[in-house]
Amino acid sequence: MTENDNITGEENAAGQTSAGATHSGFVALIGPTNAGKSTLLNRLVGAKVSIVSHKVQTTRAIVRGIAIHNNAQIVFMDTPGIFKPRRRLDRAMVTSAWGGAKDADLILLLIDSERGIRGDAEAILEGLKEVHQPKILVLNKIDRVRHEDLLKLTATANDAVPFERTFMVSATTGSGCDDLMDYLADKLPEGPWYYPEDQISDLPMRQLAAEITREKLFLRLHQELPYASHVETEKWEERKDGSVRIEQVIYVERDSQKKIALGKNGDAIKAISTASRKELAEILEQPVHLFLFVKVRENWGDDPERFREMGLEFPKS
Repeated sequence: MTENDNITGEENAAGQTSAGATHSGFVALIGPTNAGKSTLLNRLVGAKVSIVSHKVQTTRAIVRGIAIHNNAQIVFMDTPGIFKPRRRLDRAMVTSAWGGAKDADLILLLIDSERGIRGDAEAILEGLKEVHQPKILVLNKIDRVRHEDLLKLTATANDAVPFERTFMVSATTGSGCDDLMDYLADKLPEGPWYYPEDQISDLPMRQLAAEITREKLFLRLHQELPYASHVETEKWEERKDGSVRIEQVIYVERDSQKKIALGKNGDAIKAISTASRKELAEILEQPVHLFLFVKVRENWGDDPERFREMGLEFPKS
């Protein structure tokens, strides 16, 4: 698989059967930060297409995951978590999320059942009143909440916004996900599929590789390294022995952050590289030689080129 290939997966290639009309469309997955959107996307697609972290605001740009269910191709748009923006990057992420919602055929609002409707979730419900697409409420992490509390949460959300349906799921266990997929497959309009039947994401491999390393960076250093970090894949070389050489740069804003990313005696960067290389080798199905470098780039969060690299529009103010 080359750097320009998109992610494919045979397990998702159910095939476009001749019996019955085909359906296709875009489903925006929106919600507060850390509600479990990326975990749910990976569950519904059946493969990892979006990075997952317990750190909030992990997803920065829209990631499309493509699933085949019955005779429908469902293109999920995993949007950045919606929250009150403070930085330029925050504003770009929130704008991207709302833009994805308004471009979709259907909108899924994912709510963390444990946290309920407060703060960012309340603001999102208010914002959804201005969005005209059909809206579906999805309550996540239902295995951690009493049934009567789930019913109260459903009533509160539907009093604020007229949802067409409410689904109760666990993105971690898969509970309720089949019913959700059945509904979406029937609800999307008739039409040809947008992507080849074996494609599960429109994310180029070069960008996915950077996202995988960023995930490992977050998992390793979530309590030490702030959000002022960014990963770019700078070189991708397919070698004659069937392996691939990948060079990536982790950009941080200060020398103190560079020391954190490297770790004592290089322990942190070695652990991040090992974890990322292992997962990339599994995805690519070929040996991977991964080389990570850490560079200081002050105020990269104000650099339009970095925003373009992440697939975000650069806010002018």
